[in-house]
Amino acid sequence: MLTFVRAKRCDSNAPNCVEVAIDVDLSRVVRNSRRPEIQVVFDQQEWAIFVSSVRAGQDF
Repeated sequence: MLTFVRAKRCDSNAPNCVEVAIDVDLSRVVRNSRRPEIQVVFDQQEWAIFVSSVRAGQDF
């Protein structure tokens, strides 16, 4: 079973937060707390690219 965590900036009682878990193969599983049944999986390389883009301020 995956353990999902929320961003520190997201109120722990808020109903609409992004949650991320690390799977056994080190892929990242991302979901919205409001719709947890829908999950998106990023492999290690995809996650690294995504995180570096966000940190660089890329506008999606």
